[in-house]
Amino acid sequence: MLDAHPELSIPPETGFIPDALKALAAGPADPRAAFCRTVTLSPAWDDFNLTLEEFHTALAAIEPFDLGEGVRAFYRAYASRFGKPRWGDKTPGYGTHLDSIRSVLPEARFIHIIRDGRDAALSITGLWFAPGGEIEALAADWRTRILRTRKLAKRCAHYLEIRYERLIADAPLELRRVCEFIGLPYDPGMERYHESARSRLDEVKARRDDRGGVLVSKEERLSQQRLACRPPDPSRVLRWKRDMGADMRERFEAVAGDLLQDLGYETGGPAPAASRRRLSSFFRRRRPTRGSASDP
Repeated sequence: MLDAHPELSIPPETGFIPDALKALAAGPADPRAAFCRTVTLSPAWDDFNLTLEEFHTALAAIEPFDLGEGVRAFYRAYASRFGKPRWGDKTPGYGTHLDSIRSVLPEARFIHIIRDGRDAALSITGLWFAPGGEIEALAADWRTRILRTRKLAKRCAHYLEIRYERLIADAPLELRRVCEFIGLPYDPGMERYHESARSRLDEVKARRDDRGGVLVSKEERLSQQRLACRPPDPSRVLRWKRDMGADMRERFEAVAGDLLQDLGYETGGPAPAASRRRLSSFFRRRRPTRGSASDP
């Protein structure tokens, strides 16, 4: 929606900022080269359709080099492909790094979209980047991410929380709130995002593993993002009431029912303490590998 604004460009999810922070915190002899290496070797680099020469040129213009300016140079280079003066990002995992990103980009505005965790779990079940196959793993990941982001947001002056359900019900109203928050004039073209979504999504490439093998094909990624090519769909709200069995719902709520209630979502009742003890044991035995949350 925001990328459909004539002044704002949003790349495919980047994911490299935490790695860049670590790389430069290690005190490399050449911070510029270390930053460039981190970005261009990141799994998402091919999605940006930038040439190494373009990126090297953008970084070479920074004197003296500084991580914040390096990050800005990347986004400016991407936005320039579309002739847009402003840029943003939509990487879900960045919420749990809000404080460190703010230290590098103090001007950043953070928008946190919260969705009923049961619907979110159904949305990513079986996808390559899901944090696990068990409903308990999905519930714990949803709960942990939101609590961590909200905790960090308490020290952030520029943080806005919106609900997925309200965005679906009244996109123009919620988009006006977002535009006011980021100081962007409202443009009704954002409501017609789905008309250009297919051509924008087409820039993503196959995602590869560390050995160069195909982890997920371009076709699979486009299939996972197909709903972005449609107008907001009210049937995506309260999907759990239709598609989640009672046992699965109870297992989700045993892990994250407290947060669902705190956020005002309907639940079947307080999470049983005994279930929480069993789940604690479950996570000590099994820690699922987390992938990139880059396509939901």
